[in-house]
Amino acid sequence: MFFGEYEHTIDTKGRVIIPAKLRDALGESFIISKGLDGCLSVYSMEQWTAFEAKLQALPLSQPDARAFARFFFSGATEGELDKQGRVMIPPNLREHAGLTKDVVIAGAGNRLEIWDKEKREQYQATTASPEEMAAKMSDMGFLI
Repeated sequence: MFFGEYEHTIDTKGRVIIPAKLRDALGESFIISKGLDGCLSVYSMEQWTAFEAKLQALPLSQPDARAFARFFFSGATEGELDKQGRVMIPPNLREHAGLTKDVVIAGAGNRLEIWDKEKREQYQATTASPEEMAAKMSDMGFLI
């Protein structure tokens, strides 16, 4: 389970530090993929395997299902931490997420999300308030 919010910088070589508190849950190798809403998603191998199974179960006869699976699989790469706890983010994934300098690494339950700090602030400014989200979740049967 990943939670918390951490601010770091990405260096000129495209490396970012994964906070020490998150490294054990992430494991020695993990998957970095394009994420929804313009961020990157980082999955432990265990969580990626579960997510991959769901993607594999999508009906190939449906164009939207193919596109959805293609989005995640084509944008995925294996990541490993160096001795300083940094991971190299490939250029195509840095471009997808708009990562330039300041980043936010945020826990999102079964995955981490890596956001460009400014892009995340813009995203948060346009999303519903926690109270509005709670009301929508209630409509879906999720009660708190």
